[in-house]
Amino acid sequence: MKKLRLLLLPFSVLYGLVTAVRNVFYNKGLFSSVRFNVPVIAVGNLSTGGTGKTPQTEYLIRLLSPLYNVAVLSRGYGRKTNGYVLANENANAHTLGDEPFQFYTKFKQHINVAVDANRVEGINNLLKLSPVPDVIILDDAYQHRKVQAGFYILLTAYGDIYADDFILPAGNLRESRVGAKRAGVIVVTKCPPNISAEEQGDIKKRLNPASGQKVFFSCIAYDDLVYSQSTIKNAAEIKAQPKVLVAGIAKPEPFYKHLQQEGDVVKTYPDHHDFTETEIKELIQLSETKPIVTTEKDYMRLNGRVPQDRLFYLPIKSRFVNGSDDFDKTILNYVERSTRNSRLH
Repeated sequence: MKKLRLLLLPFSVLYGLVTAVRNVFYNKGLFSSVRFNVPVIAVGNLSTGGTGKTPQTEYLIRLLSPLYNVAVLSRGYGRKTNGYVLANENANAHTLGDEPFQFYTKFKQHINVAVDANRVEGINNLLKLSPVPDVIILDDAYQHRKVQAGFYILLTAYGDIYADDFILPAGNLRESRVGAKRAGVIVVTKCPPNISAEEQGDIKKRLNPASGQKVFFSCIAYDDLVYSQSTIKNAAEIKAQPKVLVAGIAKPEPFYKHLQQEGDVVKTYPDHHDFTETEIKELIQLSETKPIVTTEKDYMRLNGRVPQDRLFYLPIKSRFVNGSDDFDKTILNYVERSTRNSRLH
């Protein structure tokens, strides 16, 4: 692996140079970047996938939606549609993509969800809604410089932090570590729940946050229940019985570790995988009478294609190891301050 990285390093240098020049052009105003008169929070990462953007976005939805009219805008990766699409009762994973459809399915009574690869156009369309959104969350938009978000949340996964990584293709970084300076806060995700203060301090030193940047640590909290379209069961009960585990997400190992028992069938697919009819038939044959347990994101693509009495998903949430009050206060202060300023103008 080290030899391969060395071979790819010249390409990483070239890729890094291109992204660095692009960022300089945006920073200097040579490339246009639109700032909107509404609070915009961008959630994203420097690396390619697997940092927990979906649970972090859901955390923000839960925090903000009781107080504000919230809209979530995503690119809609893997969808079969083009342009701007506002989620409605006819939405599915093909029209929105699995993650936006998950947001809509869980929070449709409280928020608007839309997709558009052109985030500027997407926000302009959201601002035509009545009532107008008070705050817009941009999912996976850290590198989308055509929109100048008012606040950036940078995610990096425990055990794979960006400070230890390389730029593509030798590593997994989409841009140089210098890009971390745009963030208002940095969240180290997927930490052990009992991560020590000493280890947190060590990670902070390695990340070397800019002046004023706050670093938080979060972990994945698994639900005690698994859900199907018509049934809810205790997760411990499902865990104890033979089953088929299915995941089409980046870095599914924690999901397997939480549920897998000896003898379980494990089927792994690429992130955002679009299951074929052949694969669906294979899963049904493998399960026979055993339950199929999958991630919530994969459930959005499997529901309706696998017998509903056999298909279950295990929800997850992002939970801060410590400092949750400080994180919440930071986000709420930004939205309140930005909302107040926008009213003055």
